[in-house]
Amino acid sequence: MDFSDISERGLVLLGCGKMGSAMLAGWLKGGLDPKSVTVIAPRPSDWVRSTGVRINEDLPASPAVVLLAVKPQKMGEALPQLASLGNGTTLFLSVAAGLTLAKYEGILGAQTPIVRAMPNTPSAIGRGITAIIGNAPVSGAQMDQAEGLLQAIGQVVRLDAEDQMDAVTAVSGSGPAYVFHLIETLAAAGVAQGLPEDLAMKLAKATVGGAGQLAEDAPEDPSQLRVNVTSPGGTTAAALAVLMDETSGFPALLERAVKAAADRGRELGA
Repeated sequence: MDFSDISERGLVLLGCGKMGSAMLAGWLKGGLDPKSVTVIAPRPSDWVRSTGVRINEDLPASPAVVLLAVKPQKMGEALPQLASLGNGTTLFLSVAAGLTLAKYEGILGAQTPIVRAMPNTPSAIGRGITAIIGNAPVSGAQMDQAEGLLQAIGQVVRLDAEDQMDAVTAVSGSGPAYVFHLIETLAAAGVAQGLPEDLAMKLAKATVGGAGQLAEDAPEDPSQLRVNVTSPGGTTAAALAVLMDETSGFPALLERAVKAAADRGRELGA
């Protein structure tokens, strides 16, 4: 990524927990000068202190980007300290869940360029996927800049409308938890069939992790990959008859789960 604009004007990182630190690590690895970054955080980690970034110092007059990485419930008290940077050329990039563009505009000003992003936890290892949407004042160059910054932690997709964000949150934002629970329950099912707990968990982790990588890398779509594993009348077919049941299997269960997450997202954003 081209960091020239940030090098000249600076980048402010409001909050530097797991997500903020993961992004900062990716940027520094990509060649960003740590002295162009100002971190605002009450308790920065030892790792953040070791990077050479500016910590809790005076803000640049007109930074290129402000990354908002504090928890949503703390945004109301943290954001006003940056309101003086609103209605200008500074791009505000938020990775906080639930808060709408309109809410940011209400604090920062309606002419403030704002990009709302929804990353997920695999971003911590550079394997995340992030959806983004910008408000009207965001330029094409600023959208490209936001996408470039977020590519430090994985893939990026652009949404057509902000109302898609609740569904994105329900699928990819909350989705890792569904997969972790699948690993838990798959391992427990193996124990129920006589496997030692540690062996069952090792098998479940490697199976889910390997299948996920295969789904990303293979030219076939997941439905074809499923068919490839399923011999007629075999063991996999017997299991899938249970999992794919229209009323009690995965299709109905996941549809209800994703809807519940999306509905809750809409409630939080109201």
